[in-house]
Amino acid sequence: MSVVRDVDLSKEEEMGTKAINPEDPSSYGCEILLEKTTIEQAKDKSFPSDGRLIWYIVDGKTYIDLTRCRKVSDLFDMYYDKYGSGSVQKIDFGYGTVNPKMWGYKKPDRKKKR
Repeated sequence: MSVVRDVDLSKEEEMGTKAINPEDPSSYGCEILLEKTTIEQAKDKSFPSDGRLIWYIVDGKTYIDLTRCRKVSDLFDMYYDKYGSGSVQKIDFGYGTVNPKMWGYKKPDRKKKR
């Protein structure tokens, strides 16, 4: 007895990949902390230590972003897909010192004692 599947799979699902949207950083596993910023603002120590600075060129003007990503190759892919060939100039470590696990963490509210 054979089992027939009635589910139509898209090409991405058949190949085991997901659709990537260049306008959505989360589809690359990235998070943009500061976009089109200055180096002075990016030197803030209150950002996570896994942050990366990326320099890129759009329409002849150089911009800097502070981002977080799982892998540097995913970061490069995101900017390459978004701005095209030759746009990414340099990727470097950020200046943040906060533990990535603790960045954005808020203490829970204390309950009042009776």
